[in-house]
Amino acid sequence: MRFFLVILAVLFSFFACNTNNINKIDVSKVDVNFEVKRFDVDFYTSERQDLDKLKTKYPYFFPKGITDSISFSKMNNKDEQELFIETQNIYKDISPLEEELRSLFKHVKYYNPNFLAPDVITMLTNIDYDSRVIYADSLLIVSLDVYLGKNHDFYADYPKYIKENNTKEHLIVSVGEAIIEKQIQNSKERSFVGKMIHEGKKMYVLDRYLPNVSNKEKIGYEEDKLNWVLSNEAQIWSYFIEKKILFSTDIKLNKRFLETAPFSKFYMEHDNLSPGKVGVWVGWQIVRSYMNHNDVSLQELLKINELDLFKKSKYKPKK
Repeated sequence: MRFFLVILAVLFSFFACNTNNINKIDVSKVDVNFEVKRFDVDFYTSERQDLDKLKTKYPYFFPKGITDSISFSKMNNKDEQELFIETQNIYKDISPLEEELRSLFKHVKYYNPNFLAPDVITMLTNIDYDSRVIYADSLLIVSLDVYLGKNHDFYADYPKYIKENNTKEHLIVSVGEAIIEKQIQNSKERSFVGKMIHEGKKMYVLDRYLPNVSNKEKIGYEEDKLNWVLSNEAQIWSYFIEKKILFSTDIKLNKRFLETAPFSKFYMEHDNLSPGKVGVWVGWQIVRSYMNHNDVSLQELLKINELDLFKKSKYKPKK
């Protein structure tokens, strides 16, 4: 981490905004306790004489290699102050974010009774996209400057598919993803379909943790890209079957269909119309199909072997 760390489209858009009818649960009686600390505010509004107090309050942000002169320089850096001001324009009041976090933590604890809600620290990382959310059991660090809105000038040079998720609405999804990454063990399955389903499990857990968040926001696609995958799911599946790649162990398939990218690589004329990581989308639908046809708990879902899940999923995309 850096320092401190026309009608058809409308129809598809309607379904894109729903949450696939995930059963909503009552978490009103689930207790979670956490604190939100504004390191970004405390740091960029501090004076020299406040530094010792900052070190006491946030010792993990002041390792031995960070001298006082470096800290003072950052406090008064013109560009960083501008970034702080822009962030404050959106996040001066973070009570809506606190409520989203509370709901998320309650859902996580409902499914994982031993879960302890982490304290949350907001900060700026000079738009360090790779470190936008860091979760370490008792601590959750959120880089607010990565979520200023996809059309913000600070993201002008970002690819469109990346800045699509640089939004206030997507922040809670990033937090959910960070927690899930810690909870789900890496799969030993090397086949492409196994990898798809492993990613699909993560997406399904996100369904359960964030039942009020739209499919579009959870998968992080642009509207036209989501419409494309909705209307072409059967064709994608047919391609995987015809090309005999479902049980392939070729790691090149990861970049083509599982990793974040501007589009997926079918090596066809209109690849640019597709979104990236269509394999994740398909894996998500396979897991949803499995859960619709099998009476198992969320924890049981995570334990089942991906290939066994596939056999019992009865997945068949509509043409």
